[in-house]
Amino acid sequence: MRQKFTTLRSTTVPLPIENIDTDQIIPARFLKATTREGFGQNLFCDWRYDKQGNPKEEFVMNSPLFKGEILVAGKNFGCGSSREHAAWAIEGAGFRAVVSSFFADIFRNNALNNGLLPVMVSENMLAVIFDATKKDPATELFIDLPAETIEIVGTDIKESFEIAPYKKQCLMSGYDDVDYLVSIRSEIEAFENKNRRQDERD
Repeated sequence: MRQKFTTLRSTTVPLPIENIDTDQIIPARFLKATTREGFGQNLFCDWRYDKQGNPKEEFVMNSPLFKGEILVAGKNFGCGSSREHAAWAIEGAGFRAVVSSFFADIFRNNALNNGLLPVMVSENMLAVIFDATKKDPATELFIDLPAETIEIVGTDIKESFEIAPYKKQCLMSGYDDVDYLVSIRSEIEAFENKNRRQDERD
């Protein structure tokens, strides 16, 4: 079972760069591991650290001004190769949601499968969020998954987003695909028993 996702209010880490691919999110040299542990520390590694492993002051994740559980990124986030490790790294770094105006389909699915909510907003909404955060790093976003809305706290700026009903249910219940199947085990068994009885009559 994962942590349930219903609503989230948080400051953000803004990364206004378009076409961030999965190799930039988690470089290929870190893909040898087969479990999720430890990937968070290598998120955006080549942007985040110099060759000696020291934090680069200019990178947003190393700034004391920007912290939070929501990553806000430029258009076409998660493009490139279909590595699930990208979602592991983002979640492992403490983010529970990513906001962008477009996500690569494979990344979007990998995120949802790993309890990370991708919130796709309009390009205008994304620009407004970036502008608000630039003016005030303490700006908070409020994500309401049941209502499928995102808003800038303290303003009337609000927008709807879409998520597949099944994935929404899994996130709200803290389920992965296996957990979901276990949760409906009695229904599956009833269906199988009904079919078995029908086969016996035939």
